[in-house]
Amino acid sequence: MDAYFDCFSGISGDMTLAAFVDLGVPVSFLLESIGRVLPKKEFHIEERKANRNGIQAVDILVLESKSAPSRDYSAIQSLLHAGDLPPSVKEMSLAIFSRIAQAEAEIHGCPIDKVHFHEVGGVDAIVDIVGTALCVDFLKISSVSASRLPLGSGFVTCSHGRLPVPAPATLEILKNIPVQGTDIQHELVTPTGAAIITTLAVEFHGMPDMKIEKIGYGAGKRDMGDIPNLLRIMIGEKKKDRSIRADEKVEVLETCIDDMNPEIFGFIMERLFEDGALDVYWIPVYMKKNRPGTLIQVVCPASCRDKILDRILMETTTSGVRFYEMERRSLARRIVEIETSFGRLKAKQITKPDGVTIIVPEYEICRDIAIQKNIPVRVVYDTICRESYGK
Repeated sequence: MDAYFDCFSGISGDMTLAAFVDLGVPVSFLLESIGRVLPKKEFHIEERKANRNGIQAVDILVLESKSAPSRDYSAIQSLLHAGDLPPSVKEMSLAIFSRIAQAEAEIHGCPIDKVHFHEVGGVDAIVDIVGTALCVDFLKISSVSASRLPLGSGFVTCSHGRLPVPAPATLEILKNIPVQGTDIQHELVTPTGAAIITTLAVEFHGMPDMKIEKIGYGAGKRDMGDIPNLLRIMIGEKKKDRSIRADEKVEVLETCIDDMNPEIFGFIMERLFEDGALDVYWIPVYMKKNRPGTLIQVVCPASCRDKILDRILMETTTSGVRFYEMERRSLARRIVEIETSFGRLKAKQITKPDGVTIIVPEYEICRDIAIQKNIPVRVVYDTICRESYGK
């Protein structure tokens, strides 16, 4: 079973648990299973119906005993190790808490074993995290992907006082994860929600090709006006295509230049690839007053955009760069070693949509062989392709 988290209003621990309950996970199962980790007298789970902007959803309320302690990272680890849980549930729960602990250690500048959890050390956070891992196991979810995460703004009050939104722990956990800013004056992604989704999801992109079987809506606690405060989880079967990688979002940067020494372009291309560019193009164009120029176009991951922007602005004569987001889909590829009449060589193995694989030799390897053997590089290339056909 595949799952897609549509986080249009963000994600938190209670929203995740509520969406899974809406998908059919019984609250009685959660109470019994979590009771193998936490003393049952410390907590209770209530399921309530909620309506957000006309959409029916589930709201989960975790009731905590006044005598329940707030546990630190070490205590939670001990609790989980001792709990009678399936190995996969235990492993996932520990991984989620580990992400939070690593973020807190980085922010506070202390060893991870000295981290003291505040909000996420309470019973409700333990219930949300262990409950989420139990739901994944109950629904037999094998893969998770998610949308980009929207981040709120403003301030939130916690045990450390008033902190900016997104909270420092949330941002630390979301490093290298696609996010988008909003002007919503609320905390949309909590540290617990961030840790859950970054542990579960392997990809963050738009809605995948899938056959949807069930949809679950988990309600957040506050009313956000025009935007329904919901987390939507869809489960079903994604299109199984071994040849195509999942769609991904990339950035396209471009600018036109008509007053730069052309010898500089080669150097800039090398530096752009070093900065993380996926593709770099020089395209002839005619500019104002019919002057011939060059359109620089660079495709890169979003994480490399600022570095590449600075490179173009620093190294060229342009005074501005356009950039925009684009989606791309590419064939699956991997580096393999093949036996040829020139010896054992590395090459790219690319899988086509029909499942057929082809071998593409690297240009640099073909060039070196051509120079060494004193034969045309075309002959080297064709020979390797012919000998590797069908492998």
